[in-house]
Amino acid sequence: MAKKFRKRKEIFDYECTITGEKYKVTKKADSPDDLISVNAFYELNPEEDDRPEKVKKELELNAPEEPEVKS
Repeated sequence: MAKKFRKRKEIFDYECTITGEKYKVTKKADSPDDLISVNAFYELNPEEDDRPEKVKKELELNAPEEPEVKS
């Protein structure tokens, strides 16, 4: 009886060009330089942010504070 082999999914590592977040996907990107994370997309397009208020508040609470720039 022959063994059935599972097809292995290839995993690709990418980095968001705006936030620097690293993530893995199972499909090769046509232009990896144009990839951005979900958070970066919502930062660039706040009018399209359709997430629930609960999620937005959680992200604000968990966001690291940005250091102050002294001039």
